Amino acid sequence: MPLTADDRTTITDLINLHGHLTDRGDFDGLSALFADDVTYDVTALGGTVMTGLSTIKQASLAMDETAHPVAHHVTNVVLRETAEGVVHALSKGFGVMVDGSVGSVTYEDTVERGRAGWRITRRIVRPRRRPLHP
Repeated sequence: MPLTADDRTTITDLINLHGHLTDRGDFDGLSALFADDVTYDVTALGGTVMTGLSTIKQASLAMDETAHPVAHHVTNVVLRETAEGVVHALSKGFGVMVDGSVGSVTYEDTVERGRAGWRITRRIVRPRRRPLHP
C-alpha cells in the first residue's frame, strides 16, 4: 500500500519534533519519535553508534552544555517508501550554537510502522562541512 497523505504528515511531524524535544531537554519525550531500540549513528560527528533511547539520553546529558546546539532546525524533508511500512527519510538540519556559530547536517532516517505507529528506527547524522560534496 503506498504512503498516504496522513502517513507523510505523521512522518514529517516525527522528524520536526526532534528539535523541539531536544532543545528543551525532554529526552524522555523522544519515545514519541524513536523506536525503543533505535540505532543513532553520530560517528561522522566524532561520536559513536548508539543503540536505544536510554543510551541516547545518557549521552546527551553527559555532553558539555556548550556542545549542544541552542536550537535544532530541520528542513527539506524527502520521503521515499522502500518497502511496505518502511520509509527512507532524508532531511537537512542546522544547529545554532551558544557562540552563535551554525552547523549543518544531513539526517538519513529509516522510519517504520509498528504497533506504536510510525517511529524512526535508524538515524545517521552526517555533517555538511564542504559545499557540493556528499
